[in-house]
Amino acid sequence: QVQLVESGGALAQPGGSLTLSCAASKFAFSNYEMSWIRQAPGKERELVAVITGAGGATDYADSVRGRFTISRDNAKNALYLRMDSLKPEDTALYYCAKNRRFDKYYYSFRLDEYPDWGQGTQVTVSS
Repeated sequence: QVQLVESGGALAQPGGSLTLSCAASKFAFSNYEMSWIRQAPGKERELVAVITGAGGATDYADSVRGRFTISRDNAKNALYLRMDSLKPEDTALYYCAKNRRFDKYYYSFRLDEYPDWGQGTQVTVSS
C-alpha cells in the first residue's frame, strides 16, 4: 500500500515562501515520476509540478513557473516543493502524488496518470 504523507503547509503572506515536504514509503520511490497537485475550494484540481524518478527533468504549470521548484531526495524517499513569491491564488490543499508507471526516466504532465495521492497539506496565502 503506497503511503504519501505531506507536511509544511501553513498560513503565509503574499510574497512569502513555503516549502512543502512529502514522505513516501512502501514503494520503489526512485523509479516513479512524482508530482504536486493542488485543489482550491470550488476549483478543479491542478497539476502544479512534476519530476522524473531519476530527478533529471521537471515541469511546471504556467501558473507557478518561475516561482515554484520541485525537487526530490531519493536516498530519503522525499519529495519537496519550494514555493516563492506566493500569491493569494496559490491558496489550496496541496497533494503529493505518485505516477502509475514504473520507469525512472518516464516523463508525463497528465493529471490522470496519478492514481495515488497523500492526504494533503493546506497552504493559505493571505495578509
